[in-house]
Amino acid sequence: MPRLPGTDLTVSDLCFGGNVFGWTADESTSWALLDRFVDAVPSTQTPFVDTAEMYGNGLSEQILGRWMAERGRDRVVVATKASPGEKEHPLSAPEIRDAAERSLRNLQTDHIDLYYAHYDDQTTPLEETLTAFDELVQAGKVRHVAASNYSAQRLTEALDIQQEKGLAPYVALQPHYNLMERPVYEDELRDVVADRGLGTLPYFSLAKGFLTGKYRAGETIDSPRAKGASAYVGEKGDRVLAALAQVADAHGTTGSAVALRWLADRPTVVAPIASGRSVEQLADLLPMLDLRLTDDERAALDDASA
Repeated sequence: MPRLPGTDLTVSDLCFGGNVFGWTADESTSWALLDRFVDAVPSTQTPFVDTAEMYGNGLSEQILGRWMAERGRDRVVVATKASPGEKEHPLSAPEIRDAAERSLRNLQTDHIDLYYAHYDDQTTPLEETLTAFDELVQAGKVRHVAASNYSAQRLTEALDIQQEKGLAPYVALQPHYNLMERPVYEDELRDVVADRGLGTLPYFSLAKGFLTGKYRAGETIDSPRAKGASAYVGEKGDRVLAALAQVADAHGTTGSAVALRWLADRPTVVAPIASGRSVEQLADLLPMLDLRLTDDERAALDDASA
C-alpha cells in the first residue's frame, strides 16, 4: 500500500499517465481507460492519475475533469504540473498562480493533490517559485508540491530554501527512470531523494514503449513513440528484453508488467507512471499490481540492465 512520504496520500502501485488523453486516445477511449484502471486498483489503494497543463494544451486535464465530474472526484488522486509552454518565466509567481487556476478549472475541482514544477526554470529565483507554491498550499488549492526534471543540485537547493523559510516542501520527484535509463537517477538523484525523505514517481517507465518488447531491429511500428523507443534497440536492449521475457514467462504475465514491477520495487520509488492508448494496451500493464518478483528475478533484471 504505497504512501507518498510526508503526506496522507495512499496511492496505487501504478500511476496512470494522462498524457494520452486527447492525444493518442480520444475522449471516449480516455474514459474507458480511466474506468478500467480504477476498477483494477485494489480497494486498499487510491487510483493515481498524472497529467499536466501542457498535455494537449489543457485537453488532457479537461478530459480528466469531465470524467471526475461524472464519476466522482474522490475516486482518484490527481497530480498535474505547472508547465513551461511558451512562457518566458514559467515558474514565476504570476505564472504559477495563473497555471494553477487554469488547471483547477480544467479539472473541475477545488484542489490538486500533487502539483509539480514540470521543468526547472533557472530564469526565476527559486525562492519566488517556492513561495508561490507555498501560497497555493496555504490557500488549500494544492495539497502537496513536487519537482519534475530537476538536477540533484537544484533539488537540494530548493529543499534547503523550503526548510530554511518554512515553506511547503517538495514531497516527490518525477524523473526519467527505467530499466534502460538508470545512471542519472541512481548515481545523482537517488541519494538526495532518500536523504530528504521524498518519493519518486518515474516517467517513461517503459522506456517510451521499448520495454513492451514490440520495438526490435528491422521492425516498423505505427506509434508516435516509435522513434524514441527505437533508440534503445541494440545489444543492451536485447539483453533487457530477454531477461524480461524470461521472468514474464515464469509468472505467465507480460514483459511490461515485469518492467513496471521492477521499477516499483526500487528503493525510493512510490509508483511508476505508465500509460496506454487503448484498453488492450492497458491490460498488459495492470498485472503489475499483483505481481511479486523474487530476489533472484530482480537481480537478473539488475544485471541485464547494468
